[in-house]
Amino acid sequence: MMTLIIIIGGIVLIILLIIGVIVSSNSERVLFEKRLTQYLDDDSSHSNSRDTAQRTVITDWVSKRVEKTSFGDRIARDLSRADLKFKVGEYFVLILVAILATGLLTWFIGNKSMISAGIGAIGGAVAPGMYVKSQQKKRLQKFNDQLADMLNLMVNGLRAGYSTMQAMESISKELPAPINEEFRRVVQEMQIGISMETALENLLRRIPSEDLDFVITAINVQREVGGNLSEILDNISFTIRERVRIKGEVRVLTSQVRTSGSVLSLIPFFLVLILWFLNPEYLMSVTKGGPLITAGIICVVLGLIFTSYFIMMKIADIEV
Repeated sequence: MMTLIIIIGGIVLIILLIIGVIVSSNSERVLFEKRLTQYLDDDSSHSNSRDTAQRTVITDWVSKRVEKTSFGDRIARDLSRADLKFKVGEYFVLILVAILATGLLTWFIGNKSMISAGIGAIGGAVAPGMYVKSQQKKRLQKFNDQLADMLNLMVNGLRAGYSTMQAMESISKELPAPINEEFRRVVQEMQIGISMETALENLLRRIPSEDLDFVITAINVQREVGGNLSEILDNISFTIRERVRIKGEVRVLTSQVRTSGSVLSLIPFFLVLILWFLNPEYLMSVTKGGPLITAGIICVVLGLIFTSYFIMMKIADIEV
């Protein structure tokens, strides 16, 4: 028992050490300079050399073969939306470490069975992606909640005589994260010569918010046809504030349904895992009826679980 505890503790320490090294080697300044250098021509070679010097051999090898593919581009976009300071290669190395660590851990816990190792490896492969999606959702929700305050600050700046860029710069200084970080990127992109339209499109790519799309469309239309931008944004601010209020009320009223659907759908999977690690012989007794009956039972159970989850989520999904 003591040997198992030591092995588990060593695995956890190795994982924490690797994560700490990866995160510490990627400061916000270095990562942001890397993203901006794609728009620069003169300094790109110097910046690329600095970036290459910071990479490990493994992550450099993976990044060169993955980042330019459509799959790698999607992973990079997801990491950017979650505001995680990982390169694509480092993210894949992290997944590999998680697969090996969880697979080894479940192999020891599950009586050194390859099925147990496979279960742990699947969990390790899925966990990083679930964490990234969770961070994306939290950051997007926080951004949407701050959007009305951002519009009020921008309207006040425009009425005080600020230009649109100066109003955005005040947003990057006055408001909290994550909205100040995103508008700081917009301002810095505009300062190096990128057009406002392109900078705002990049912002929308990082923050896929319907309300933000509405605001950016209004700004672009005003720049093309003219008009009182402060008055337009003031009206949009009222609309967005009311939408945020109604969404919050709907989210509170439907939270019980969403929580119940998630918990009830996960309980069968957790029970199966617990039974497998505690008494695999009892769980495998379901296969005594033959492979056809076993497959039928599994399909029926999974079908009922996913159907009930889908129905409960549809009930809770009220569009505002």
